Amino acid sequence: MQHVIYLVPLMAIIGLLYTYFKFKWVARQEAGTPRMKEISDYISVGAMAFLKAEWKILAYFVIVVGILLAVLAQTNPHSHWLIAAAFVVGAVSSAFAGYVGMRAATLANVRTAHAARTSLKKALNVSFSGGAVMGVGVAGLAVLGLGGLYIVLKQYFAPDAPLNSEEMIQTIEVLTGFSLGAESIALFARVGGGIYTKAADVGADLVGKVEAGIPEDDPRNPATIADNVGDNVGDVAGMGADLFGSYVATVLATIVLGQQIKITGEDPLGGFSPIILPMLIAGIGILFSIVGTFFVKISENASIKTQTVQKALNMGNWGSIILTALASVFLVNWLMPEQMELRGFVFTKYGVLGAIGVGLLVGALMSIITEYYTAMGKRPVNMIIKKSSTGHATNVIGGLAMGMESTFLPILVLAAGIWGSYQCAGLYGVAIAAAAMMATTAMQLAIDAFGPIADNAGGIAEMSELPKEVREKTDVLDAVGNTTAATGKGFAIASAALTSLALFAAFVGVSNISGIDIYKANVLAALFVGAMIPLLFSSLAIRAVGEAAMSMVEEVRRQFHTIPGIMEGTGKPEYDKCVAISTEASIKKMIVPGTIAIISPLIVGFLPGFGAEALGGFLAGATVSGVLLGMLQNNSGGAWDNAKKSFEKGVEINGKMYYKKSEPYKASVTGDTVGDPLKDTSGPSMNILIKLMSIVSLVIAPTLAQMNDSDTATTAHTPTPVSVSHVNKHEIVKDSMSTFNMQATHSTH
Repeated sequence: MQHVIYLVPLMAIIGLLYTYFKFKWVARQEAGTPRMKEISDYISVGAMAFLKAEWKILAYFVIVVGILLAVLAQTNPHSHWLIAAAFVVGAVSSAFAGYVGMRAATLANVRTAHAARTSLKKALNVSFSGGAVMGVGVAGLAVLGLGGLYIVLKQYFAPDAPLNSEEMIQTIEVLTGFSLGAESIALFARVGGGIYTKAADVGADLVGKVEAGIPEDDPRNPATIADNVGDNVGDVAGMGADLFGSYVATVLATIVLGQQIKITGEDPLGGFSPIILPMLIAGIGILFSIVGTFFVKISENASIKTQTVQKALNMGNWGSIILTALASVFLVNWLMPEQMELRGFVFTKYGVLGAIGVGLLVGALMSIITEYYTAMGKRPVNMIIKKSSTGHATNVIGGLAMGMESTFLPILVLAAGIWGSYQCAGLYGVAIAAAAMMATTAMQLAIDAFGPIADNAGGIAEMSELPKEVREKTDVLDAVGNTTAATGKGFAIASAALTSLALFAAFVGVSNISGIDIYKANVLAALFVGAMIPLLFSSLAIRAVGEAAMSMVEEVRRQFHTIPGIMEGTGKPEYDKCVAISTEASIKKMIVPGTIAIISPLIVGFLPGFGAEALGGFLAGATVSGVLLGMLQNNSGGAWDNAKKSFEKGVEINGKMYYKKSEPYKASVTGDTVGDPLKDTSGPSMNILIKLMSIVSLVIAPTLAQMNDSDTATTAHTPTPVSVSHVNKHEIVKDSMSTFNMQATHSTH
């Protein structure tokens, strides 16, 4: 039974083999006319140029942080210089995950456009297959990296040590470096890619659609290539790195808390079931996500409607969720002991099973709610369409109001999920619920990546001047893609909330504090500072998009005015100038927001008079603020986008039909432009931001614990901790979720 851990990398390898064969299948599909191939090459070259420029900057970051981690490890008896190596492996894996997705997307986009010349069925098959390469590939890399590294580190540090030993504490401390590397690269990739894509998108829309009155992806628009490149570097490479980091952080949080569990009774895995279970759930999630991809299909003569495609994607999503849930029942019953205890909370394996059920239910409900607030034909989008008839300002007001309203139900679902999973299995229940939510990440990401592939396919069809019926098919795929993208982001922010709570609980235990008291001035001050960080981060990201978009607008206007024959189609736009503007702006502007996420926990933690307890307050404020802000921005941006898309087929407002080039349509373009940086730059970065700050705090927690012990030893009035015997010699204080003083483990870290 001890060898069951080797199933984790085995399942990951199966996923990567599927990725390889699916990638080869996509590559074999016909790419269309020479003009289509030329445009696709422009997009692929531009995307690779951006990634190379980004990687060059991030390489310096990885080297510097790796050295700092190795030095910091020397001051921490529970760490080791190998944490720096784990950090580098996590960073490289995260970057590679984004690259795999982008390569698949740039192959699939032109092939989807060509497939749309035949049927909607074939176009869906190609575009979703491209997304599946990214989804399963990212999940496979994450599980292989985390599971494989765990096996290696355990053999090195604790080959025969029990779960609660000092050697296992050191093993998991070093393993946190992998997650830190993954989340760090994810944040820079998401912010940099988001700035790139939205600078190009906003510039192309404002000058092309509003001023010049030409279609979105008209080849006469100099920014259209940069816009299509942006879809790949932001929504594909950025999202791939994003969910890679989220996946790893969720499983890691469960492992950290699982290591602190005291087991009563027989454990078939020799006491290691609480930390092996989340890795196995992630592994079976990959397998059943692969099975779910076979459910995504439509008939040859299916009607060309968004509902047709959305239903097919929902079948794959629900199929993978249900199968994973059934497999989890088997795993828990097979592996978990009858009774466990974590920080004074006693629970059973049936409680763990209940928490998994809660996590899957929360994920499903979050997807349904987000789809409602962003999908075409639903009340929120229809309301924004109606507001567009009275002008630009009312469209923006309506979209903001809808975004604020959209936080109500998700927060209630999250709150109920936190309470329910805690009642089932304490803090371990909250963590395993998050792990269950993320189990089908491969399918969630496949559905998400399908969107930008479809968007690119529509752009290639427009620029290649393919028949109208081809663009009609790609528009249907693109409209569904807008909804699935918003749903994926809502899913990511929900999982981030649960994961951050689990990481927060792990931080409190490891940092050797007896509680977090918000009546203390330093804790309350840090709480407010933490709540401010997501707003400052969003401000910097949105401002970066605005400044880059201004440069893009000026460049597009210059080309329209100075290149002879550009509007007649005889002059060739200088696409490379716009690509260069987006690349330069995104590389420069991503550094400050990313640095804030890493530096701010260090400042609060090591600032005289603050320390671990104040840092706990800081994390609490940042988590609540970040979750709310992320939901607001994702949902309002998605609703604005689909409100604009609705006009492309015609909408009825007060008995009158409105189409493209109408005044209400122009108002909807303004709303979509406002929403672009919200839904694709700052909004989706919120989930990475709050998790990255939690992981940085967890990494420095042992050092803060030593500082806290030193301060306590020199203080005359030392509080006496309440202790409960524990097999890992940690002092445990009763944990209460219902009071301001959240008690925690008094660790010897």
